[in-house]
Amino acid sequence: MGDVLAGFHAVWEFETDSVLIRFERGIRRPKLFQALGERRIPYEALRSVELSEGRRGTVVLHAVPRPGADPLMEAADGQLKEDSDPYRLVLPAEREASAGQFADALRAALVPEAAEPADRHLVAAPDPPLAFKAYDGKASFDGDTVAFRWFWTGASSAKWKRGDQTFAVGELAGVEWRSPEVVTGHLRLLERGAHEALPGAADQDPAAVVFGLGYGPVHESLPFAAAVLQAVRAAAFGADTPVREPAGRAGETRRDPADIADRIRQLGELHTAGLVTDGEFSAKKAELLAEL
Repeated sequence: MGDVLAGFHAVWEFETDSVLIRFERGIRRPKLFQALGERRIPYEALRSVELSEGRRGTVVLHAVPRPGADPLMEAADGQLKEDSDPYRLVLPAEREASAGQFADALRAALVPEAAEPADRHLVAAPDPPLAFKAYDGKASFDGDTVAFRWFWTGASSAKWKRGDQTFAVGELAGVEWRSPEVVTGHLRLLERGAHEALPGAADQDPAAVVFGLGYGPVHESLPFAAAVLQAVRAAAFGADTPVREPAGRAGETRRDPADIADRIRQLGELHTAGLVTDGEFSAKKAELLAEL
């Protein structure tokens, strides 16, 4: 197409076979966009294109990706807030006609199988090395291996007993990401041979790091999850990799009372700060006490 459409937070450059999204930097820009920098989205990765009225005199051009085409959106699993969706371009309402022309051109570029899930990742995840700090440890990924290094201030005794953990991507079946914008957010590595087993609590699982207030923000943990997920899928299509026996889940045994006391104390701090409602606090506290 060879044209450019500039919105409030990003610029879309339309090329022959893809759209290059360049995210603008600034204090009021979503941090996830700043972390992503730019992304190239092949037209074959798109399912549909929508144009709708936005808030406060704006219109929104929304390119909807096919399921399975983008590791970032696959890891997010519908948990991103609308304003943090990298496939939404917000423009002034007076540019609706121009946006409509681009929307029509994008629809014309969709592939015949656009309505079907993609059989492989078509959009590149952020490049490693990547790292972020969770509440109970630091997670790092070099492209081949994921490492969890526990913090003595946040890690449970179950994790301390197991020690720092490393996982080769060939040993993994996937990644489970729960947004740090909810109380029980975490990033869990799903090991091959264990993905059908019922996992234990993330704060007890040596294959998971948990998020807390200010720890594991979306703009750091989600690109990390996407990069690991893409590497896992790539390894699955490569040569066979020896699989180690998955570690026993700490959640399968009775939990240490000291760990539960720590979790209740942390929950109380969130409740005092107004981040957890009375009902949520009571329900979670009862759930933790039931594990004694």
